[in-house]
Amino acid sequence: MGTLVGQHMATRVEMRRDLQRRVETERAERKEVILTFLAAAQKVELVLDRRSLGLPASDEPEDQILHALWLAEKAVELVCLHEVAQAARRYTEALHQIVRDVAANGRAPTKRECRLAFVEAARSGLGSDRPQLRR
Repeated sequence: MGTLVGQHMATRVEMRRDLQRRVETERAERKEVILTFLAAAQKVELVLDRRSLGLPASDEPEDQILHALWLAEKAVELVCLHEVAQAARRYTEALHQIVRDVAANGRAPTKRECRLAFVEAARSGLGSDRPQLRR
């Protein structure tokens, strides 16, 4: 009887360890996707900053930079929570509109507002229990 109880306890411990490993792996995957998205968004922001300062455009065509941003946004949709994916979509759309000089109907959120909303959603999606960032 003691052997069966021991085996049962060992199985439960191993199941908990396996679950914890899966949770950590999924979180690491979400974090990687979020960082990739932020890197792609930052490239677009750099294009916009250079444009607003009257500096020459970078060597990388805007179409490629936007394509990379949209691809990174799709990865966020695949891996992250709905709220994070929605925030990534809004931020991507805002950046795309600004790069393409497309005027939005009414008052659209600024790229800064969209970026902050995405960062807060991503922090929440990664399980951050810290207070919201104030910027």
